[in-house]
Amino acid sequence: MISIIASDMDGTLLNGKQEISEANRKAILEAQEKGVQVVVATGRSYEEAKYVLKEAGISCPIICVNGAEVRNEEGQVVKTNAIEEEKALEVMRILKDLGIYYELYTNQGVYTEDFERGIQSIIDIFKTANPETSEQAIRDSAQERFEKGHIKVVEDYSEAFSNGNVVYKFLVFSFDDHLLKKAKDQLENAGGLAISASGRENLEVTSEDAQKGIALKNLIEEKGLNAEDALAVGDNLNDLSMMKVVGRPVAMENAAEEILAFCGYKTSSNEEDGVAKAIYEALEEKSAAVD
Repeated sequence: MISIIASDMDGTLLNGKQEISEANRKAILEAQEKGVQVVVATGRSYEEAKYVLKEAGISCPIICVNGAEVRNEEGQVVKTNAIEEEKALEVMRILKDLGIYYELYTNQGVYTEDFERGIQSIIDIFKTANPETSEQAIRDSAQERFEKGHIKVVEDYSEAFSNGNVVYKFLVFSFDDHLLKKAKDQLENAGGLAISASGRENLEVTSEDAQKGIALKNLIEEKGLNAEDALAVGDNLNDLSMMKVVGRPVAMENAAEEILAFCGYKTSSNEEDGVAKAIYEALEEKSAAVD
């Protein structure tokens, strides 16, 4: 019987408008009413994730920045897994030498040195998750993230290390597949890092301890639940680690091939309320088991 549900956001819980559909919202609230724990696991920062959840009236723990930060239902930080400063500086040197664009996710927010490339990196993530949505609509949504202060533009990333900031994630972006692979190889050789992706032209670099799967496993154990009774639903490579720790891994119809190949369960796309359908299917099985 399902006792806990973990859902990714972009390309999963969110539709092409970057909103939680009414069907998904109702399914989550119904699951919570039935005593099922719900957690959101995302590559987004807490501020970005919380904004969308608050609009939908959903309150739950959030695994942020791929597990680099975990917040409880009240929004309090209960766990962090930052990249050690020496390792973060090594990553910055590698990326600078390669001349590849990246953003810094820190405990004080998200930073970029290049506004337009920052917009383009968001478009890549959104477009991968929502291929049917027009690029202009995605660009408007990306622009909104900057206007609301979810991403801060700085002249130099050294500013992001001020005031006790620590680095949670590097979001690396390039249209050059060869350059992106070269970056991935060098970062993997650096050791101590987890390398995943949330779009076709990006890499997500965190501490090796900052993965959705590790954070979810810890949360399940802390709540005294069984991982075999957990459901995780997602669409991209940064979701794979949590798929591997649950008894019911569910792939979105729009998921990456690796996710579709791994998961034993499938649901509809993020434009067709796939999360709601996955939840209701699990709840029906739970009800039948009780009967």
